[in-house]
Amino acid sequence: MLTSVEIIKASGISRATLNNYIALGLLPRPIVSTPASDAQTRARQIGYFPEETVARIERIRLLKKEGIPMSDIARQLQLEGFEMSQSQTVEAPQSKAVLPAAAPETGPLRLTIDQVPYSAYMVNYNLELTWYNEEARSLLLGSFDKLPADTKERGVLDYFARGAYGGYLENREAFYRLHLQMGRERVAAALGNVGVTAALAGVASTSSSPIAELPLGLRATDGREEYYRVYASYFREGILVIYAHENAGAHGLLGLLERRDEVIRNLLKKRLPVLTDVAVMVADLQNSVRICSELPPEEYFELINQIWATMEPIFRRYYGTHGKHVGDGMVYYFFPQPDCNYIVNALHCAQEMREAMRKISKEWQLRKNWLNELFLNTGLNEGHEWLGVFHAETKVEFTVLGDTINHAARLSDFARHGAVWATKNLLGKLSVDERKRVRFGVKRQDRDGREVFVNASYSRVSELIDLNSPRYEKLVDIAALAITEIVEVEG
Repeated sequence: MLTSVEIIKASGISRATLNNYIALGLLPRPIVSTPASDAQTRARQIGYFPEETVARIERIRLLKKEGIPMSDIARQLQLEGFEMSQSQTVEAPQSKAVLPAAAPETGPLRLTIDQVPYSAYMVNYNLELTWYNEEARSLLLGSFDKLPADTKERGVLDYFARGAYGGYLENREAFYRLHLQMGRERVAAALGNVGVTAALAGVASTSSSPIAELPLGLRATDGREEYYRVYASYFREGILVIYAHENAGAHGLLGLLERRDEVIRNLLKKRLPVLTDVAVMVADLQNSVRICSELPPEEYFELINQIWATMEPIFRRYYGTHGKHVGDGMVYYFFPQPDCNYIVNALHCAQEMREAMRKISKEWQLRKNWLNELFLNTGLNEGHEWLGVFHAETKVEFTVLGDTINHAARLSDFARHGAVWATKNLLGKLSVDERKRVRFGVKRQDRDGREVFVNASYSRVSELIDLNSPRYEKLVDIAALAITEIVEVEG
């Protein structure tokens, strides 16, 4: 069995050409296995090919010189007895687990993310890697061992600069330009942070389309030009980028990208836990048990669905990501964005939710002729925490672990009558100018027992409630937390 490196060295073809031959069905997919103990590589898995692969590549080269179209070469090889079974199982050297290659397609090709024979990766809108396949790691991204835990250290532009193509300035600028074209509105700030030259100004954005097709030319280490068609598919969670060699047919690629729900679900399942800055919002319906008991079941479900349907566009507008919550409340995460402050996003989102909830409450008061007021009590916090996913077969849920979400949930329990409470830590992450646009403070009692609002102030939880009361038993763990009430956020 031969590795891809051995094949490239023996045949003289590039890795892009090797991937292209696999995509066209001229070569079988490699058998993926852990490398032998004496292998000179840091890779966790290696693709192995049959010994006759080099001879097959040489025959392909001769047939191309004769002017035979690539679409006919596979048929010619079969006639000459060069057929290689895709389903053959050959033991890889000292492998722990050999995965058999896929059987040849007999009908319309239906690719999955695992089967894409091209370099592919996904980045968030800060251009930080969240997923990649082996082809991208070895061809474009510098053959690293594994990604660091912190998202801030996962910049795709930095990884490209360390790779084989990154040695040429013209390649780096072409790579930067490609990502600028993918979504100028969202990623221009991220590109600006790595010193993009003035020559990149004026590049048109293509991010208005759910799938963009872009050309890319790169100079290989031997001086030859390699040309790709790059497909960018846009999701709320980021951009999926696939590099197809110019001679390769789409081979089901566009069909795969059109199955958007399936693609993003599979990608999120493969996403490894990362450390990231995050603002957490937890909102719960006040007196939900009593409201549920007063309404017929179908009306209670109607109410909850109306709340969710009303809030969803608000969350989307401020780039909120739905998290896991037990019951009929909601958890949303706000992550750093290249073109806006994620903490400001969380504050604006909470304020708009409060206004939307007032309208829903009035609507149901008129409808039911009752005196109940509906409130969403909201807690906000910010921190640097682990983000991961819990997934079943058809569902993926983002989950943040740590005190950040626990404290936000406790603040939601503390809040009453639709109030929005936030930690001092969260507001402390705002700039002076940003904080000036937020009206916040704490209500205190003066000497006469009257309630007075003290602007731009904080208080520990223990000073606002009687923690000896059984009612506040679950707030004991945030007794020393400094908090404040968010009254208004200016646009």
